[in-house]
Amino acid sequence: MTAEPLPEHPDFLWRNPEPRSSYDVVIVGAGGHGLATAYYLAKNHGITNVAVLEKGWLAGGNMARNTTIIRSNYLWDESAAIYEHALKLWEGLPAELDYDFLFSQRGVLNLAHTLQDVREGVRRVGANRLNGVDAEWLEPDEVAEVCPILNVSPRTRYPVLGGTFQPRAGIAKHDHVAWALARRADELGVDLIQGCEVTGFLKDGDRVVGVETSRGRILAGRVGLAAAGHSSVLARLAGFRLPVQSHPLQALVSELHEPVHPTVVMSNHVHVYVSQAHKGELVMGAGVDAYNGYGQRGSFHVIEQQMAAAVELFPVFARAHVLRTWGGIVDVTPDASPVVGSTPVENLYVNCGWGTGGFKATPAAGWTFAHTIATGEPHPLNAPFALDRFTTGALIDEHGAAAVAH
Repeated sequence: MTAEPLPEHPDFLWRNPEPRSSYDVVIVGAGGHGLATAYYLAKNHGITNVAVLEKGWLAGGNMARNTTIIRSNYLWDESAAIYEHALKLWEGLPAELDYDFLFSQRGVLNLAHTLQDVREGVRRVGANRLNGVDAEWLEPDEVAEVCPILNVSPRTRYPVLGGTFQPRAGIAKHDHVAWALARRADELGVDLIQGCEVTGFLKDGDRVVGVETSRGRILAGRVGLAAAGHSSVLARLAGFRLPVQSHPLQALVSELHEPVHPTVVMSNHVHVYVSQAHKGELVMGAGVDAYNGYGQRGSFHVIEQQMAAAVELFPVFARAHVLRTWGGIVDVTPDASPVVGSTPVENLYVNCGWGTGGFKATPAAGWTFAHTIATGEPHPLNAPFALDRFTTGALIDEHGAAAVAH
């Protein structure tokens, strides 16, 4: 397998063709989910007359602003099923796409600091195993073996009482993933159109027949929305409301260091997660900012609190220096689970509400969304995540259920 070079600058333009007058399918949003949807529409369903529209540049939104973590150790059956499908796809995707996007199964460790954390963690390990997801419960000495630089002293403010560990979990290079999916979709005949903002929808009664864009009117047989953080804005343009709120989500990296951190460590109690990128940066983040907003930046107090938590867990990191911070925009539903399926508008489909789980779900989100658009029916994996669950009450409440922010 030969690694592809990175683009020379972040606003690298792909082939970027002029949009045609009509397509079988238009996907709004050229992030990970939009690109994966287009790829699987072509690969799995033979639908290649597809346009992916992006108001900025390819993968320039949340796909370029996540912290690269991949895992499937969710509590509820529905969540575990779709994220485990994603992880299985991840495991074969580098070879399938013929692109080394630095997928590294170094494991994810979720720490427990209280008796309630311990009870929840043991429960989740049991639920994961019943769902065929690899999971282990580790005692404090075993946690230290997995991550020797972690402070497991009982004299800390938040002592480590144990943790769950998913060995198959890990990280991948997010921009490489985007270029890999984009290249294959392009080769299969999909048009990737950048600098093309959707400003409205063309409708025939209650049926969408196309989109208005900054580069002209485009007719479409079906339209899929995959624009993280802006789904509710697009839904209003189409004439309906989504039960999502947009929040800033920020993270940071340090300057480069020699390899010191062998896994991914997450702690909901002190609200921080830490991994080390392939180049050597320490990558850290926390939960979403409490306020609503569309700014790709966050609040200083969130960074300050996550740094305090990280230094307490990893005293060696006190010598590290922050290199840069950034923010993305995530849309969050009342039950912290996504919406993937049809909308009240015929021929219009939506994939949104992933919160902080969007990157790890990328291939499964694309696989199931492509199935739904191509067939008009949900895939069994995304059927539970339909919009009507907010009226039927069949919620999938992952808030806090997975021992992380989401």
